[in-house]
Amino acid sequence: MPNEVRAVVARAKGEPATVETIIVPDPGPGEVLVTVQACGVCHTDLHYREGAIGDDYPYLLGHEAAGVVEEVGAGVVEVGRGDFVILNWRAVCGHCRSCRRGRPWYCFGTHNARQPMTLADGTTLAPALGIGAFASKTVVAAGQCTKVDPHAPATAAGLLGCGVMAGIGAAVNTGRVGPGDSVAVFGCGGVGDAAIAGAILAGATTVIGIDVDHRKLRWAREFGATHTINSRELDPIDGVRSLTGGHGANVTIDAVGRPEVFMQAFYARDYAGTLVLVGVPSPDMPLALPLLDVFSRGGAIKPSWYGDCLPSRDFPALISLYRQGRLPLDRFVTETIGIDDVELAFGRMQRGEVLRSVVVLG
Repeated sequence: MPNEVRAVVARAKGEPATVETIIVPDPGPGEVLVTVQACGVCHTDLHYREGAIGDDYPYLLGHEAAGVVEEVGAGVVEVGRGDFVILNWRAVCGHCRSCRRGRPWYCFGTHNARQPMTLADGTTLAPALGIGAFASKTVVAAGQCTKVDPHAPATAAGLLGCGVMAGIGAAVNTGRVGPGDSVAVFGCGGVGDAAIAGAILAGATTVIGIDVDHRKLRWAREFGATHTINSRELDPIDGVRSLTGGHGANVTIDAVGRPEVFMQAFYARDYAGTLVLVGVPSPDMPLALPLLDVFSRGGAIKPSWYGDCLPSRDFPALISLYRQGRLPLDRFVTETIGIDDVELAFGRMQRGEVLRSVVVLG
């Protein structure tokens, strides 16, 4: 029987999100009904509200979530009723050209639930990143659920569903940070601080956080940055080189996604080093980089989609590290809020006052 629940909806471009009653169907074949316990307020949700991703309004917001499987549809074997799961927005297909090459984290055939969730009047909702988790229940594809240790609190575990995984993965999976490496992270919000935490996990010995906000630099140090640079006070390229023997960092990570920051990360990188772009640029941002510099400096420039993660591999491993006290997921949670406070949380996020506001739903 369909479920009526309260949820956060963006009805039109740039308009404040509203809390409305929606209809969530029972799961069909290959689908799972999840009781959402907690969902982080991510910049991507704000991008949906502002029309920066598309115009398929109305959107059902929320995607960085964890909860418990309530029901499964026909043919679902990956998870069962009562399992504690983290939701992910890249349910790999297993048979596209990338999956067949053994690179499922680049899957080109990711999929979502087939059944729509709707407003009370029957209007079809477009769920953010195929999830829609600012609601006490949501229906997703079975592959979007990853079972993890149920002893982890949903407020922390859910953050692996997007931003924290993107940052950790940028360092560990995409950048291949290793023991003794030097790493410079440009932008010390949630994704950047997760990249710092990932670099520490991977054994980096020099980890430099760069930002224009002293509060965010303080957060970076709390996550393990050995040095910080305020780029309003010191040229970050010179600053990174001075901390790395004059050479530049082995790995630089752009967690901002702006051309001027990308250029700084490019020139702060050592010869033959790696530059990772995990910050998401807007469609109107061009990049003008001398091609000879790209050639002569060698190394690699890598975009990082979702931290090049494979949820079935990475989520349980990272939850295990959290349970061992080696990954401080709780530190990303600045505040917990109710579903009616999402719009206020967007404002705090835009002003840089929080790493993550987390909506607690049950």
